Amino acid sequence: MPIKAIAFDAYGTLLDVYSVGALAEEFFPGKGATIAAMWRDKQIEYTRLRTMCDRYADFWQVTGDGLDYACEFHKVVLTVDQRAALMGAYETLTAFDENHAQMTRLKAAGVPMAILSNGTRAMIDSALQAAGLEDLLDHVLSVDTVGKFKTAPEAYQMGSDAFGCDASEILFVSSNCWDICGATWFGYHTIWLNRAGLPIERLGVEPMARAASLHDVADYALASFSG
Repeated sequence: MPIKAIAFDAYGTLLDVYSVGALAEEFFPGKGATIAAMWRDKQIEYTRLRTMCDRYADFWQVTGDGLDYACEFHKVVLTVDQRAALMGAYETLTAFDENHAQMTRLKAAGVPMAILSNGTRAMIDSALQAAGLEDLLDHVLSVDTVGKFKTAPEAYQMGSDAFGCDASEILFVSSNCWDICGATWFGYHTIWLNRAGLPIERLGVEPMARAASLHDVADYALASFSG
């Protein structure tokens, strides 16, 4: 099916959410990677619980709450300065090396592109600027606009509204399989960027395509782009 635009997830897809583990390791030797992993798990868990129960708080708050939980669980004392440093690192997460070249390919071919993220606009803008990607995007879409996190339909609807086309005409790209499942249910043309070689979620739904790198995603998009 031809596509008219691309919507990228940000966290985990374009930005390495586990890159904060290096700083956590400096603060808490031997525990950095496990703290980063739990931090991410709790961050996502809180987005789901808050959306299910209609208790929205923005991604900056739930990111901080997830960090606090992970540190207490691992029985480390998180100082005010350490917390500020780790939260600051989340605003400038390491981008995957392939991003700029592949997104530049897409931009040169005239493919409209957007970020559709759980992050606040300030968080996304900061990360995109640090990664040098801000000029490659036509839209930056934050769920703050609708007050619900993905996988709520209201969050995915922002992509269709921004591009002015049907969801089936938008290629939705995410490394998070749960996000791909939600987007596929919503009606997007989906490609799962599965860098880690993970098994698919058992939710009775399949992405329309799979990729191991953003280069694969760009190849697929360019072959499907209708202009």
